[in-house]
Amino acid sequence: MDVEPEKFNPEDIRIEIMNQNYDVSGFNSYEKELVDFLREDALENQEQRLSVTFLWYYKDHLVSYVTVLNDKINLEGDLKEFFREKGIHYKSLPALKIGRLCVDDRYLRRGLGRLMILSVINVADGINKNKAGCRFITLDAKRNSDKKRDSIHFYKKMGFGTLKERMKGTTPMYLDLKLIEEN
Repeated sequence: MDVEPEKFNPEDIRIEIMNQNYDVSGFNSYEKELVDFLREDALENQEQRLSVTFLWYYKDHLVSYVTVLNDKINLEGDLKEFFREKGIHYKSLPALKIGRLCVDDRYLRRGLGRLMILSVINVADGINKNKAGCRFITLDAKRNSDKKRDSIHFYKKMGFGTLKERMKGTTPMYLDLKLIEEN
């Protein structure tokens, strides 16, 4: 019988913006590309103002990270029709993109991913209220033949819709912040 791992209490999490003083060498994930990004590219991208990486700590252990950047959704097909019916006639709408989201293998299935999505929603709400328009959160869900590791199922549970369904590589997805606000 599998025992469900203990969930994280949000008050026990400390979130820091990455800088050169943080040691990320002990971070591990089955998604080698995401580990390589954190170790080799995240800080440089941040210094180049391309993205910001938030490091998540639990009891001084780096347990996860999320990288965000600006984006837009091109309105096409059903999405274009949906917004035209609402009186929005633009070709694209502003978004905040989750460029990378990764949980260390030792802390999987404990609710961190959900907390991280909620945190990004709060960041987008802050942008919307105080800085600039932001209608969506976007991301590219990494596909995996192992259903437990195929992130698309997690994102769909969190309310994301698909822009283009793909079985391999990544599937572009979006979350409409206006719909969340209305619920």
